[in-house]
Amino acid sequence: MSPLFGTDPWWIILIKAAGVLVYLLLFTLFNIVFERKVVAKMQHRVGPIMNGPWGTLQSLADGVKLMVKEDFRPKNAEKFVYNLAPYLVAIPAFSILSMIPLGGEVTMFGVETRLQLTDMPVAVLMLLALASVGIYGIVLAGWSSGSTYSLLGGLRSSAQMISYEIAMGLSFVSVFMYAGSMSTSQIVEAQQQPLNFLGLEIPIPGWYALLLIPAFIVYVISMVGETNRAPFDLPEAESELVGGFHTEYSGFRFAMFFLAEYINMVNVSAIATTLFLGGYHAPWPLNGTFLDQGYWGLLWFTLKVLLFMFLFVWLRGTLPRFRYDQFMGFGWKILIPIALGWILAVATIRNIVTNGFGAVALVSVVLFIAAMVAYLWILDRPGVDEELPDETEDATDEFDPFAGGYPVPPKPGQRLPEFADVVEGETVHETETTGSTTRSDDKGADS
Repeated sequence: MSPLFGTDPWWIILIKAAGVLVYLLLFTLFNIVFERKVVAKMQHRVGPIMNGPWGTLQSLADGVKLMVKEDFRPKNAEKFVYNLAPYLVAIPAFSILSMIPLGGEVTMFGVETRLQLTDMPVAVLMLLALASVGIYGIVLAGWSSGSTYSLLGGLRSSAQMISYEIAMGLSFVSVFMYAGSMSTSQIVEAQQQPLNFLGLEIPIPGWYALLLIPAFIVYVISMVGETNRAPFDLPEAESELVGGFHTEYSGFRFAMFFLAEYINMVNVSAIATTLFLGGYHAPWPLNGTFLDQGYWGLLWFTLKVLLFMFLFVWLRGTLPRFRYDQFMGFGWKILIPIALGWILAVATIRNIVTNGFGAVALVSVVLFIAAMVAYLWILDRPGVDEELPDETEDATDEFDPFAGGYPVPPKPGQRLPEFADVVEGETVHETETTGSTTRSDDKGADS
């Protein structure tokens, strides 16, 4: 860790803390307009145009509206927890960027410092810990609202965020192996080493998005699920849960949830930039030039974060929402095993590069291949609900297709009984064996 951390005067620390806060707020105001403009372009619409030049002040107008809007609290809400929940979501969101390097060494008012508020040897683990605190705010918001829809949204969100944080944390392990550190600033500097491919040194920075492609893909998918964004916005599924965990919130309290969601989008994009895209350093061939020094790093960092913000908007405008069981199954059955397998692969490769291909490496390769084959065999097996009975066998288990007053589809092995119904003066007889339908009017004439 750089000796510059912990030696700044108190007033420099205050300036950098205020800079992080302003950076997040300005980025949020920009992202709201950016998202609406990009989605409008994808749908051949215009988007916001009324407030400010080309609608650029639309997000500011929305924020002012929420600030002055009347604030309601449900009668059955748990008052203290209901008021506390938005702060539990917003405060960690504002804290994460303090450990992300926004630039390199600069001179600020005559003091040499870094464009990073603080760093520590286990900074990445601290980022994961702060991200997990936000889950408590969402769960407590859903429980304390006294609404069934809010409670279901909170439970969905907690299960979703916990499962995808596991995959996200596992995707960091291979980065730690290559960088040899959990410090964000040291991980950024480790990616400036020339790319080494099969012993051939290529004069390109070894960004971990290239060296550790599976881990990068797992993280990108996990960060979309972590932020509850489409197509993984199941805790806020309007067609199912009205508005999810914040259904009963309005005014400034709702604004805090809204603000935290967009700030978290910036946070996960900043983490991806730091761990996989070389952080604040310029891309090749500009790396190492004067455009890769001083305050220029803030520009490159912002542009890389914008790439991920466009990815968020692009996914929202193109992909439909997942079904909840599909989404959770994808996280537990696909992402987490892939992340674990990639950790084993990286550990084996690092061991071979360091110690040569010995007996330990051979055993590791054999075990890795066996584990992957076993997992693919288990994954390919049909589930219990997919094991359909033989169609040639007679299924005698009949059921009522209108049990409880609602049409119910048959389960595997069940059959529709013969029934008669009257539709608009016609009697409809349907048999299961032929699937044919016979209609007759009230006079008995066949039609």
